[in-house]
Amino acid sequence: MPYRLTIILFLLLFALLGYLLGSVNFAILVTRWFTGRDVRNAGSGNAGMTNVMRTAGFLPGVLTFLGDFLKGVAAVYLGKYLLTGLLVPLAPETVITESSKVLDYAAAVAPVYGASVSGFFCLVGHMFPLYFGFRGGKGIATTAGVMLVLDWRVFLIVVGIFAVSVLVTRIVSLSSIIAAVCYPVVTWLCFSLLPSSDAVNAAAMSAYHPLVIPLRWFLTLVAACFTALILYKHRDNMARLRKRQEKRFSLKKNK
Repeated sequence: MPYRLTIILFLLLFALLGYLLGSVNFAILVTRWFTGRDVRNAGSGNAGMTNVMRTAGFLPGVLTFLGDFLKGVAAVYLGKYLLTGLLVPLAPETVITESSKVLDYAAAVAPVYGASVSGFFCLVGHMFPLYFGFRGGKGIATTAGVMLVLDWRVFLIVVGIFAVSVLVTRIVSLSSIIAAVCYPVVTWLCFSLLPSSDAVNAAAMSAYHPLVIPLRWFLTLVAACFTALILYKHRDNMARLRKRQEKRFSLKKNK
């Protein structure tokens, strides 16, 4: 089988695995465990941390966040390292980096594609879960988990923007929208102005292949896809924000 086709088939496999992992929605599972109810039929109807805190309490909200965050982390690690282990033995050629080190093409570039594909489809699964009638959450915690593994610098900056916005406005949806819009911008700036913080990304940046676009543009495009999905899932929130009807965040449990 041609090597490029092998890469495509493996990426499709990891897209499926990422989607199935993302479909495990912790907001629904945790709320059923604590209250016996479906969180989608309570509060705002969203299967996410904020609505779980409002309807089930602080501890269920924290458990929901941890579950959704860690599945994003797991999805990226799955695509980043397992894909490389599968492809390296099949690589037919090597490439020379600018530093004159010989690297397998698969070892240099495949982890970035595998991590991005698996992480993105984990978000798709979270938003449209196979196991729960395709009615999921809005993906903020899962995106944060994916972001952390792809590049911790981007994670810290975007989470910092989110945190400052929450402190100022106390509106989680608005802060999520602002952070999502900043995500691709911060990604481009980090990979354009600063050396890569990740050895895998650094190798991919210096590797050459005619089918590979510059890494900063690829990862910026991936980030923009995350942003587009998050904005789509927040369309009702944006309508309420325009009408000044969006609720402010509180740790108090709604009756």
